[in-house]
Amino acid sequence: MDFNIFGILAIPALVVICYLIGEAAKASPIDNKWIPIITGAAGGVLGVIAYIIKMPAMYAEDILTAISAGIVSGLAATGINQIYKLFKGKDNG
Repeated sequence: MDFNIFGILAIPALVVICYLIGEAAKASPIDNKWIPIITGAAGGVLGVIAYIIKMPAMYAEDILTAISAGIVSGLAATGINQIYKLFKGKDNG
């Protein structure tokens, strides 16, 4: 499959997938303090997958860069959630 069609959307796609994984973890009985670790780890795994399938927007030249870019994407998903809460108002749960 040619992943060149995704172009620059690969990194935001990692963030969105990690965000959804974080929301799934939030809906589970897992304690919320683990969500950043879960999203960071998921991002690391997704970064490796993106590196292996050679997604063009994954500018990693080695596996460690791919892992760190994925982890940052996963942690960005947690930050996006916090920004959403800031504009939404107080957290209800």
